[in-house]
Amino acid sequence: MKQALSRLKPYLRLVILGATLFFLGGALRQNWEDIATIQLHSREWTYIGLALAVTLIAQSWAGWVWGWILKEFNQPVDMVWATRTFLTTNIAKYLPGNVWHFYQRITAAKESDIAVEAATLSVVMEPLLMAASALAIGLVGVESGTRGIQAFSVVVVAIGIHPQVLNPIAQRLSRAKSKMFSESGEEEYFEISRYPLRPWLGELGFLILRGTGFLLVVSAVGSFEPEEIPLLVGAFSLAWLLGLVVPGAPGGMGVFEASALVMLEQHFSTGTILSSVALYRAISILAESGGAGLAHLDRYVRG
Repeated sequence: MKQALSRLKPYLRLVILGATLFFLGGALRQNWEDIATIQLHSREWTYIGLALAVTLIAQSWAGWVWGWILKEFNQPVDMVWATRTFLTTNIAKYLPGNVWHFYQRITAAKESDIAVEAATLSVVMEPLLMAASALAIGLVGVESGTRGIQAFSVVVVAIGIHPQVLNPIAQRLSRAKSKMFSESGEEEYFEISRYPLRPWLGELGFLILRGTGFLLVVSAVGSFEPEEIPLLVGAFSLAWLLGLVVPGAPGGMGVFEASALVMLEQHFSTGTILSSVALYRAISILAESGGAGLAHLDRYVRG
């Protein structure tokens, strides 16, 4: 069985890559049609270019933070490898199911002699830390009536990533792996010895960078007052979170756009928000595709 899977693995990667490019191209085409009527001049294009650069930096930073998460489980991680792997696998999130980027990261980690249990826990912890960060930022700009629910959610997630909660899960994964592959000998557990504060702060920085990219897009399409920045960043974070957690929405497609529109249409014109979210989606796809391309190029250059 293992030999058959090994022979199929290269073809499976090609299938995943082909399907990813197909869905990615469709998503990009759809959003370009939505923004085709937007009139942009030199100043606006400067904002768009800055938004693209900031979003690409945010994606690279997220890969670096993923390396931090793996280090929390005492894994020998090269941070350049972690960033490159994150960038090359991230576009697979646009495939139906929204899990293939996690599968590819676990596979790449295993091939780099990183424990499967630690890699699996890292892709579980990463969205939890992102969710906690998005909720924390969302507390700044949302209406007061929902702040209690958000604060409670932050507390729940913060408890969920505590070592006393994660370590028993790690032990169960180790036992399940040993039984699945009939491994004998002493079981090796992968635990975290401290609260993952540094990765959490890192994911907070990731969301701030992504929110900054969104602000630049809104600046290109319309305008806003400085006092409206918390509202825009908070609504963006919550809309991005809903796109992350709602099942059946590869890459948050549709969910992010609809959520942002609902939260912001009472404060800004519908045309401004629709144009902003459509343009931001196109920029996100371009940044993620560009990041994957640069990561592949870096791997080729380094050999």
